[in-house]
Amino acid sequence: MDGLKAGPDTAPLDFIRTIVSEDLRTGRHAYVRTRFPPEPNGYLHIGHAKAICVDFGVARDFGGTCNLRMDDTNPAKEDVEYVDSIQDDVRWLGFEWGGETLYASDYFEQLYLWAEELIRRDKAYVDDLTADEIREYRGTLTEAGRGSPYRNRPTEESLDLFRRMRAGEFPDGSRVLRAKIDMASPNLNLRDPVLYRIRRETHHRTGDDWCIYPLYDYAHPLSDQIEGVTHSLCTLEFEDHRPLYDWVLDSLSFDPRPEQIEFARLNLTYTIMSKRRLLQLVQEGRVSGWDDPRMPTLSGLRRRGYTPEAVREFCERIGVAKKENVVDMALLEHCVRDDLNRRAPRVMGVLEPLRVVIENYPEDRVEEMEVVNNPEDARAGVRRVPFSRVIYIERDDFRETPPKKFFRLAPGREVRLRNAYLVTCTGVVKDASGEVVELRCTYDPATRGGDAPDGRKVKATLHWVSAAHAVDAEVRLYDRLFTVENPGLTPPDRDWREFLSPDSLRVLTGCKVEPGLADPKPGARYQFERIGYFCVDPDSSPGRPVFNRTVGLKDTWAKIESKTAR
Repeated sequence: MDGLKAGPDTAPLDFIRTIVSEDLRTGRHAYVRTRFPPEPNGYLHIGHAKAICVDFGVARDFGGTCNLRMDDTNPAKEDVEYVDSIQDDVRWLGFEWGGETLYASDYFEQLYLWAEELIRRDKAYVDDLTADEIREYRGTLTEAGRGSPYRNRPTEESLDLFRRMRAGEFPDGSRVLRAKIDMASPNLNLRDPVLYRIRRETHHRTGDDWCIYPLYDYAHPLSDQIEGVTHSLCTLEFEDHRPLYDWVLDSLSFDPRPEQIEFARLNLTYTIMSKRRLLQLVQEGRVSGWDDPRMPTLSGLRRRGYTPEAVREFCERIGVAKKENVVDMALLEHCVRDDLNRRAPRVMGVLEPLRVVIENYPEDRVEEMEVVNNPEDARAGVRRVPFSRVIYIERDDFRETPPKKFFRLAPGREVRLRNAYLVTCTGVVKDASGEVVELRCTYDPATRGGDAPDGRKVKATLHWVSAAHAVDAEVRLYDRLFTVENPGLTPPDRDWREFLSPDSLRVLTGCKVEPGLADPKPGARYQFERIGYFCVDPDSSPGRPVFNRTVGLKDTWAKIESKTAR
């Protein structure tokens, strides 16, 4: 697959691949099977992209397979919409899973039977304590927990109650099934964790067949076991859950069985990775939806114009480590910019147009200028762009009284129009309020293509669009969603939403783009010369394109790398 490393034979092994390689060498496992197990309670984000690349990448590198399994054990928060979006995002990122999409709900009957077996082995019991009482009995990090009064109820009684829980005889929250492990364990996850709870919710796949549902820490290791997973790769927040993962499998005497390995999750500056908080942004209308281009979701990044190749390269560059860290957003932007520089065709678009009349250019003449589509890719060829007497340039490319080191257009100054002519500003037209509304210029006919036969030089080259041929466009300028680097580390006395940037979106209308962009394909990506990279939004209609800014041309990460190297 383009953009991905060939495997462990051609790249240094990270710590996960070192473990897997040793497992195969020693015969602990005869093959490699991993899994990506998202809960379908929201859209995937850039943090999940790292997990996807690790899960699928490890399987690929060792000739194995990776399952896509929905962890659909909490019907109150799950939806088919999320299932569909997850599958779309994994495929967009460039991966395919082995066989059909799997679901933890596929295994509900078997999980239930194994829960009965744990009761028979005196490793689980039905508890009548309330949720608050369970928390109270569990203790703290410095104080051991206390056993529930129901901890030693007879096996047959727990078995009977558990079956009646399944039959729907008891109200929600009245009873749970708990593992019987160690209420004095320093690891709170081992203090008799809940395995099943009563919850009357319609499941998106099983309907109302069940009124009891397993907890993740119980369903996850057993789903791995059923599927023959060899290496269960998780992020570091599950490290303290690994003893429980092992306990569930050992208590049911599975051998061989999968092993859990943890790696550092992705944390990115100027964004959040909490699906709960991302859902709040959507529900509160602070963004337009899960695919809002300001969101860190894969669907949002896709709508903004990010490429899967750039996202994979980003995940490759940050690597796989055991220590948590925060990655600079500038690195992700650098990977996107670097990828689009190679693949995006160049076009000319004027975001804040200023009318220019070239007074000595014939009124009825239209020339077609030959323009290179992408100087980084000779196969991209050339196109022809119309040029006429009246054009638009960027308003910021003119100053009536230019400051020092401003080399663009000003009264009496000559500049180059990209692939066209050298022009000189000879006059300024203002409205009643004194605002400049039009420039008057002259051109040098001998400079067609942008070079002067006499060898004179100009210090600025401007992009432009012919007024008679320009297409009106809407341009959405997206920026970072938050004003602080670590919005997830909000002080206790502040609401994290206070740090949402009021400048994360600016919508420009009346922009002017060259005629070849009158009806572009949604999702198509371009470099607007001298401005940045843009993507065609699905809101576009024929003759009224809408462009989303993907990333600007300025590469702050390249500067960071350069300073680090010195």
